[in-house]
Amino acid sequence: GMPRDWNLGTYDEVEVVRTCTDICVVSNVLLLKALYPALSIKVHANLCAGLSEEKHLAALEVMRSCQVEVV
Repeated sequence: GMPRDWNLGTYDEVEVVRTCTDICVVSNVLLLKALYPALSIKVHANLCAGLSEEKHLAALEVMRSCQVEVV
C-alpha cells in the first residue's frame, strides 16, 4: 500500500507497476485518482500481472476508462 505521509500533491506524475493488476494496482490507482484528480497516472502494463490474463486486461481497461494512461 501507499504510505499515509506521502504528499503526492507536490508531484505532476506517478508511474505504477506491481501485482496484482486486478486487485492492488487498480484499487490504489483509483484511490490516487480520487485523491489527486489533477495527477497524471501512468500504469506500465508489461510490469504488472493479474490473477489471470483476462482479469489483468479487464483491470487495465477500467483504469483507461478513468483517464489513467496505460502503457
